[in-house]
Amino acid sequence: MAAVNLIDVTHATRRYDGLVAVDDASLRIPAGEVRAIIGPNGAGKTTLVGMISGRVVPSSGTITFAGEDITRLPSWSRVRRGIVYTFQVTSIYRNLTCAENVALAAQSSLGGRQKLIAGKSAQCLERVGLSNDAKRLAGVLPYGHQRLLEVAMAMALDPRLLILDEPTQGLAPAEISAFCDLVRGIASSATVLLIEHNLKVVLELAQTITVMDQGRIIAEGSPAEIEAHPAVQRAYLGA
Repeated sequence: MAAVNLIDVTHATRRYDGLVAVDDASLRIPAGEVRAIIGPNGAGKTTLVGMISGRVVPSSGTITFAGEDITRLPSWSRVRRGIVYTFQVTSIYRNLTCAENVALAAQSSLGGRQKLIAGKSAQCLERVGLSNDAKRLAGVLPYGHQRLLEVAMAMALDPRLLILDEPTQGLAPAEISAFCDLVRGIASSATVLLIEHNLKVVLELAQTITVMDQGRIIAEGSPAEIEAHPAVQRAYLGA
């Protein structure tokens, strides 16, 4: 029996009045893969992952997760199934401490078991390198560290699919290297779907790269194949 893809997007389209943001996109992601979606601004990347996460309802097409049709399920129901999305603009509780932010996320999966919640929070902060900031208010962190806090919150939900939207934005070069190590660690237990403009990060992390332009998927392949693809060089690399 053939293995079931974790995510299977089939002929997904999203229209906004006269604008087609995503045009007949089909995407298959096996479990355990690090997949990147790249493309110019306005290519439809965020809309496509929005349809996967439940933030955007497709105009047509279907989306399945581990073989289950989730096309019309709300985003909160998908989170319960293990689809966790981190936003391009940080979505944290600025007036709470870092530990409290992560604890709120952990509480949804651990109920009211405070000792377990505290342990989970500490573990997730340590994984993203924010242990020393546990008692700091989230709102005073540098922007790049707020992004890392959001990843810690996502990890507290024990995702099966972790969607990261521009995660290295605001990170210093040394922090980007540490972030790449973090994603590799996450990939040992979860599938990672990455939208990222930093092509060096994409080529280093992704096993498969999907390229979008003007709402359509124009290419897909290994990092080496994508670097050499003429259409990709024209649309994304400016060649």
